[in-house]
Amino acid sequence: MQLQEYFAETQGTGILATAAVSGEVTTAIYARPHVMDDGSLTFIMRERLTYAHLKENGHANYMFIEQGPGFKGLRLFLRKLDESDDPELIASMTRRHLSPQEDVAKGPKHLVRFQVVKVVPLVGDGPAPVG
Repeated sequence: MQLQEYFAETQGTGILATAAVSGEVTTAIYARPHVMDDGSLTFIMRERLTYAHLKENGHANYMFIEQGPGFKGLRLFLRKLDESDDPELIASMTRRHLSPQEDVAKGPKHLVRFQVVKVVPLVGDGPAPVG
């Protein structure tokens, strides 16, 4: 199974971890990523701590915990490739729709794209069930 199929079919909770150059670490709940045709992943981000860390240090880790019993899921090691502020592109990829007023009140959005460096299972370091 490929990542695009996995994230389209699998329900769960995602957590994105980033670190500043100083070593300060943060984690945040993030929706499933958009998997692009070239295998890269994109996330829509607001200007908060995670986004600030990525401006300093382009490495991140995304942990996806599958819904259901036990501990199943993936950990993805990511490297930032680029970002876009194109409002039409961001709108086309937005899954959660707020009123225009609510959206503006939450602040600017950015589409951040990552290369998947490594995929490992949620628990252990053996081969991942997808890649």
